[in-house]
Amino acid sequence: MRKLFLLILFCLCFASVWAQSNITLTTSDDWNIAETFFRGESGNCVILLHDLEKNRTEFATLAEKLRNTNICYLSIDLRGHGFSTNKGKYDSFEKTGQKNEFNKMTEDVASAIKYLKDKGFNEEDIYILGTGLGANVAGKSLTKHPNIAGIAMITPSLKQRDVVTLSGIKNYKGPVFIGVSTEDRKQFMEASFIRNAAFLHSGAGKVTFQTAYDMKGTAMLNKYMLPALIQWFKTPALPEVKSDIVTISATEEQTVEQDYVTSFDGD
Repeated sequence: MRKLFLLILFCLCFASVWAQSNITLTTSDDWNIAETFFRGESGNCVILLHDLEKNRTEFATLAEKLRNTNICYLSIDLRGHGFSTNKGKYDSFEKTGQKNEFNKMTEDVASAIKYLKDKGFNEEDIYILGTGLGANVAGKSLTKHPNIAGIAMITPSLKQRDVVTLSGIKNYKGPVFIGVSTEDRKQFMEASFIRNAAFLHSGAGKVTFQTAYDMKGTAMLNKYMLPALIQWFKTPALPEVKSDIVTISATEEQTVEQDYVTSFDGD
């Protein structure tokens, strides 16, 4: 009987680790944000932000990969999308203005971070990944959350629906992953500009830049970049490379010169 009880207890614990749970969080401005949480056993967790006109199901393939590698994630329906529509839909939002609902999506991210902190994660344990508009929202969120573990932006732009990416990138010193297709020349150039800004502020060793020849957004991510992205979650920054420049003192230099001369004298 005791063995049966222990077996049942083990199965329940195992199921609780591997099961997804659908939750609803309320933001500071009263949006009810629908989310899917997978705890796993990793010490880090990834917040997933979808593109404009899509929802969290956009990440079905990535979410499966994260579960298979036991990486925690929190995938959300941004306000106005999916099941997060208690105050309206995205097609009713103002398309311009720094205070439009698209810019306020950073509050959706803030509620997700707070939820993960309540689950025991520190801000330094949390990654944010976004595609399209979600990438811009992720970038802007760095202005309020500059200590996160890393940010991954898939097909980001300098500005979409007046959500500006660079304001956050210029405030961030951590690892950055950027994925973009060369097919869309304008988007490629803008992503390259974001990469350059990340190089400047985070350092070249903390920036990963992946390109593909076709597709974009999640389709490109699923086809070309999933292995690299999963590996990036595990090791987001390149190991520190020690300088190969050795400082030689005047005394050491003189000693070497004397040994050099002596070697000839001996001949």
